[in-house]
Amino acid sequence: MIAYLDESGDLGFNRDKPGTSRHFVVTLLLCEDTRIVDKIVKKVLRGFSKTDMKHHHGVLHARDDDPATRRKLLALVAEEDVSVLIVRLDKRQVFTPSEEKHVLYNYVVNILLSRLVGRGVVRPDETIRVVASQRETSRSLNDSFVAYLTARSAERRGPGLTVEIMPARRVKGLQVVDCLSWSFFRKYEHGDPSYADIVAGKVIDESSIYG
Repeated sequence: MIAYLDESGDLGFNRDKPGTSRHFVVTLLLCEDTRIVDKIVKKVLRGFSKTDMKHHHGVLHARDDDPATRRKLLALVAEEDVSVLIVRLDKRQVFTPSEEKHVLYNYVVNILLSRLVGRGVVRPDETIRVVASQRETSRSLNDSFVAYLTARSAERRGPGLTVEIMPARRVKGLQVVDCLSWSFFRKYEHGDPSYADIVAGKVIDESSIYG
């Protein structure tokens, strides 16, 4: 089993700063075979003109893609044997915000991963490969992220985890989960569920940390 991980929104708490989001969303896309998500991206890119391909450099990114591209990708996801889990943090519910954003990020991701067994996606004796979209350039922060997740899973006797951090341009599955995360963030942050609704049948867990 492989799980692709991405997030949308930010972990800033300065509400006066332009662009600071109310919500922070982490999304997990699970499938048995990388070829499933590779095929989705290839099908979307196949419909691009030469000009489109030059603009995208062969990489999809929901924030920059047009609505038709996003909807096509999501429709393809809805046809495949995949599962989606989402956890949302409403930052208005955080009364003691951490000054260290990576600590809060690790915490949110761990909560999402802890639900895999509870939702019957994986068994405690299984091993799951987690591929996370790179958000930090610091090697020490990335190493801390990997160590934290594997240690927490071991403590709760969860599935064995192998955690990799990769740039999205190199992994098609990360480009797919980027679009999923963008879609659910748009649902919460902007009140527009039209994109998220396309893959509603694939969602096995969609919840908020603080209810």
